[in-house]
Amino acid sequence: MGAQKCERATHLPTTIIICLIFTTILQLGLVNSVIPPPPPPPQPPLFACDSANPHTKSYPFCNPQLPINKRVKDLVSRLTLDEKISQLTNSAPPIPRLGVPAYEWWSESLHGVSRHGRGYRFNGTFAKDGSVLNGTATVKAATMFPQIILTASSFDSQLWYRIAKAIATEARAMYNVGQGKGLTFWAPNINIFRDPRWGRGQETPGEDPLLTSTYGVSYVRGLQGYTFHGDKISDRLQASACCKHFTAHDLDNWHGITRFTFDAEVSKQDLADTFQPPFQSCVEQGHASSIMCAYNRVNGIPSCAHQDFLTDTARGKWHFDGYIVSDCNAVPIIYEPQKYAKTPEDAVAAVLSAGMDLECGPYTQTYTKSAINQKKVTEKQIDRALKNSFSVRMRLGLFDGDPRINGSFGKIGPEQVCSEEHQNLALEAAQNSIVLLKNNNNLLPLSKSKTNSTLAVIGPNADSLEVLLGNYEGFPCKSTTILQALQSYVEMGTIKYHSGCNAVECSSVEVEQVVEIAKEVDYVVMVMGLDQTQEREKLDRVDLVLPGMQQSLIASVAEAAKKPIVLVLLCGGPVDVSLSRDDNKVGSILWAGYPGEAGGLALAKIIFGDHNPGGKLPITWYPQDFTEVPMTDMRMRPNKSSGYPGRTYRFYQGKKVYEFGYGLSYSNYSYKFTSVTRDKFSLNQEFTSVSRDKISLNQESDVNQFLVSQLGTQFCDKQKFSAVVRVKNTGKIAGKHPVLLFVRTDLQNDETPMKQLIGFESVNLNAEQESEVEFSVSPCEHLSKANKDGEMVIDNGVYFLVVGEEAYQINVAA
Repeated sequence: MGAQKCERATHLPTTIIICLIFTTILQLGLVNSVIPPPPPPPQPPLFACDSANPHTKSYPFCNPQLPINKRVKDLVSRLTLDEKISQLTNSAPPIPRLGVPAYEWWSESLHGVSRHGRGYRFNGTFAKDGSVLNGTATVKAATMFPQIILTASSFDSQLWYRIAKAIATEARAMYNVGQGKGLTFWAPNINIFRDPRWGRGQETPGEDPLLTSTYGVSYVRGLQGYTFHGDKISDRLQASACCKHFTAHDLDNWHGITRFTFDAEVSKQDLADTFQPPFQSCVEQGHASSIMCAYNRVNGIPSCAHQDFLTDTARGKWHFDGYIVSDCNAVPIIYEPQKYAKTPEDAVAAVLSAGMDLECGPYTQTYTKSAINQKKVTEKQIDRALKNSFSVRMRLGLFDGDPRINGSFGKIGPEQVCSEEHQNLALEAAQNSIVLLKNNNNLLPLSKSKTNSTLAVIGPNADSLEVLLGNYEGFPCKSTTILQALQSYVEMGTIKYHSGCNAVECSSVEVEQVVEIAKEVDYVVMVMGLDQTQEREKLDRVDLVLPGMQQSLIASVAEAAKKPIVLVLLCGGPVDVSLSRDDNKVGSILWAGYPGEAGGLALAKIIFGDHNPGGKLPITWYPQDFTEVPMTDMRMRPNKSSGYPGRTYRFYQGKKVYEFGYGLSYSNYSYKFTSVTRDKFSLNQEFTSVSRDKISLNQESDVNQFLVSQLGTQFCDKQKFSAVVRVKNTGKIAGKHPVLLFVRTDLQNDETPMKQLIGFESVNLNAEQESEVEFSVSPCEHLSKANKDGEMVIDNGVYFLVVGEEAYQINVAA
């Protein structure tokens, strides 16, 4: 109180006297202050349970000796309702009174630590308030591996695991120097590449459920710091992986239909044997710590409000124990524009009751309090969500003091980012994944003894670094364009370059100039295809042909060139290059996807014979007339009566440009089944304890089917058998070769896959060398299919194990 306040108290004589005495004391300096100033608000901590903060030592949630579930329970019990609600968003604020720091859940690492998302920055370190201190960055780049659709074509699960481990190491290193504010990464994308026009198909491992499942498991185990195989899973995480987008999500923006409003009408049959298996494997075998629910609806219900998917299936049937996060701003669209919920509070109630734990976005943070007041949401539901999310933060070691010091991951330093080992791995991944689609008269490899020959490099993708990376990219350690890499093989002055097109869209071309160049040189390499202006998130294609005037330019150059040309295609989704495939003046075609920072060098090594290509396509390449099929039609299986051709190699009955699994090499390989430990199964004898269900599959015949669910895991395990294939490199060049094992049946109808991938293994073989590859075959898993009720069944009949042109018969009798 001061003199001015005393003067205002004229109606209280006693108060005036007291005020005057108090003012005199202050003026004489007899005391510094009678009322101490309020204490400063607690500062947001850098780390939870920091040893420098003795106040937190008494909290059980800071005791690393306790089980994580007990620590999480203690932490959640101490939070106020407002504090709980504040943690439901990706940018979670701090809780200073408990020493809990802010946390950013949204980081990306699709094929390397990404500059997208909010968790990682290459231009500075993060301050306490989350701002970026520009110019302070220690790490300015990270290893950029090939885009996933290309890496998948290696059919090498150990390679995928090693890449994920490298990404996790670089992520921890960046986190440890303050350039990351979270260790939860929203990758991998394990949606099935159902339609070739999908702009995000490049992010996926392709169209096959087994391939996609195996990739997801390998990536998750590598990123999270688990062993490649084994059931023993550590409580601790090096980084957290997130399997997305759950589920049947494969349309972004096609003819004005967007992912935000699209309702995917999917049969139980297609869910069971196409869309759900990758997510089930990601949870049960990969032990992923997160799932992301998608924007789209499935059969009318928004994915993030789908209790059957999130709670009954993922948590109930698959025993998922991590956190479930929404795609960014997937909650508000449930109210607008989907109009599934009548109010914002209804939208929040729908996702929390369905089992979603965390939102990418602020909607739940904004409307949960009012939803509770309206009795649409309970505090118990919020507690469940927080226990799931805080468990993952604790498993990452973020409640054990400074994670940059404590634990083995704190020892990872910036010198491990862009290491020679990781850059070599990026090169290995690219060169083992690039697919040779055509090689007439062994045009490739170009002999290095002919380096005095002249070479023309033509095309809009030839001298671009950006196109090599694909989407969700970061800043590469070092990168070389395809043109620069080819120049390293050719003497100076003997290479000519022209972009040919104004851009990848190729709305204008300089035909005359390019044709003249082609006439002057000995060899021509054309680098064409797509880029992120043609296919990306939020942009699906409407055509499958090359953009603009690219195809006509290829034809003109091929016609003018002295010798057949080499065509290199950079693209994620397939393109209809039938004209080039059938043109004898196009001698070789290479598909390189988006090959990452080492992609230019990998292509040059292949073109000049320093590496033998061995990749195989992970997706069917369809002709242009497939675009007559609506992208919104989710059916996998064909329908003869309506002329619907089906989708993917398993069901598509139309013409193909190139088949799934197709890929050439500079060598040839032969196969032979040398041992199959079982070739007969009698349903009556083997499955006597199991009920049989006789179901009509078509109008012509009835087939005995046995429900796999009634066989039981123990019984199915006993039926497994071994199939050994001898593989021989009959060529003169060493190579890495993927061996793909399929199963097909003599029962051909619209319900049954024409063939199905059931195993793959990649082997290194020198010239004339042979090796044996052993596959484990499970009749319950590999000879089964989904019926219309979504149940897996085994038909009686004749099956064939198929590798290349070799087939081995398996009889399943009624």
